[in-house]
Amino acid sequence: MPVITEIEDLKRIYRRRVPKMFYDYTESGSWTEQTFRDNSSDFDAIRLRQRVAVDMTGRSTASQMVGQEVAMPVALAPVGLTGMQHADGEIKAARAAEAFGVPFTLSTMSICSIEDVAAKTDKPFWFQLYTMKDTDYTARLIQRAKDAGCSALVITLDLQILGQRHKDLKNGLSAPPKLTIATMLNLATKWAWGLEMMGTRRRQFGNIVGHVKGISDTSSLASWTNEQFDPSLDWGKVETLMEQWGGKVILKGILDAEDARMAAKLGADAIVVSNHGGRQLDGALSSIRVLPAILDAVGDQVEVHLDSGIRSGQDVLKALAMGAKGTYVGRAYVYGLGAMGQKGVTRALEVIHKELDVSMALCGRRRVDELDRDILLVPEDFEGRWQGN
Repeated sequence: MPVITEIEDLKRIYRRRVPKMFYDYTESGSWTEQTFRDNSSDFDAIRLRQRVAVDMTGRSTASQMVGQEVAMPVALAPVGLTGMQHADGEIKAARAAEAFGVPFTLSTMSICSIEDVAAKTDKPFWFQLYTMKDTDYTARLIQRAKDAGCSALVITLDLQILGQRHKDLKNGLSAPPKLTIATMLNLATKWAWGLEMMGTRRRQFGNIVGHVKGISDTSSLASWTNEQFDPSLDWGKVETLMEQWGGKVILKGILDAEDARMAAKLGADAIVVSNHGGRQLDGALSSIRVLPAILDAVGDQVEVHLDSGIRSGQDVLKALAMGAKGTYVGRAYVYGLGAMGQKGVTRALEVIHKELDVSMALCGRRRVDELDRDILLVPEDFEGRWQGN
């Protein structure tokens, strides 16, 4: 087994092992991918302040996210098509998260269904909801999540309309892959992936197939999204969904202080500052850059989490020191899953945890609740000066 010391090690194995269309699905953003790149580079612009001669015994990364005890304030983000990265991928990622002590969030667009994951895990997981034109289906989906014992509903607000990702269109992204000449040539080089996929019955969108009427093509993420996602989603509908759920709600996809205030007003348990990993509005600011303004607007009213751009424990540290109470990793764990299955997800979490723990110690902090902006060196005008602001 190769020595894995950083997330990039997993990414290299992942790229070799997984079909091109699914690698590109993960490793891409919309349009020019400016926001996708900024999500990472803006983290890189922040430096850490080293402190010495501080007693570093008894360190702990333990915390809480929406009242749930976590080994570190890092959740696995909802990622569509995870079961195409590795056979039964959602189940394996959920098991790794459960064993590590961090939350797992199952996507509406998962390959393994809510029921599949619930049957193969022991602790509650979170469920991410996309709102559909078919309100009956949405209501049944919420009830299925309740029946499965999901402990929080994550409502995604920033995908009423699918942003264009050039690579997905050029690759003909589908689940399972459509067997074009180009796809078959690529799959011929991914025999280990293929053997594993042949060994599972889960190869389509498990939360959709058999549950939705009148869908012309459930294999295509783009066509299904264009047909079924609800472009009329507004705050009134969000409030209705929250009432239908009746439990803990996390609202994901907040990039603006005004939207953050609306989410807090509705009584969300947490909001996620996120630009969908740079996959929706290209040209939007990075999540870490807008975090301070959102914290200023609602930091004492609602728990604020951050998603998009996190690839390391140091990124987690910077987000927490900025004021976030929790963070989400998507691509980082998918690299591990595609590379090594459940063991790869565990290894990704171990890498992030070690980086967080060591960097926190070298900044003179023993617990994550002690983290603050005093350990950061943030560039002047990091949030930007924009005309009209």
